[in-house]
Amino acid sequence: MNHRNWLTAGVMCAVVAVIVAAGAFFHSAESSAADGRAMILPVDPTPLVAVTKGGERSFSIEVADTEAEREAGLMFREDMAGDHGMLFVFEETRDVNFWMKNTPMPLDLIFVGQDGRIRAIKPGEPQSEAIISPGVPVRFVLELKAGTAARDGIADDDLLRHPAIGTASSPGMPPADKGDSPNVDSD
Repeated sequence: MNHRNWLTAGVMCAVVAVIVAAGAFFHSAESSAADGRAMILPVDPTPLVAVTKGGERSFSIEVADTEAEREAGLMFREDMAGDHGMLFVFEETRDVNFWMKNTPMPLDLIFVGQDGRIRAIKPGEPQSEAIISPGVPVRFVLELKAGTAARDGIADDDLLRHPAIGTASSPGMPPADKGDSPNVDSD
């Protein structure tokens, strides 16, 4: 019997070691801003739609709705498809400030109110620590490859549609409990 107990204990230790090693591999395989690698979030299954005067424009997006995701954003990304972007979702409408430190590609920053309407579109210069602000409180920020807004006719007061915006914009929905981040300031 004693041999069987040692054998069982040995097998259990081996299983635990494999699980821990697998967890360490998958954890280390995740990219983060802290280690100087680009964070890649899953592409949301529902496209974001910009309703413009010239028609609707559809984008595949990553949704950054946690403090860590908003902090990393598109830092260290070298390139991005013209029909792809990242939607930053904040817990409440407020003044926000962005910067482009550690972001090597130029971007359009589209600042969006609680109602899904575009409040401002600002350029983001690569690697710049200059503050980018819409000058009005917003609930969302959509980052697209530089020139996309002009190319697709996206302008102030156009409407953005996506479930993340619709949920946050719905009356009576409590805001999510999320925090601030170093590269995304609230005033």
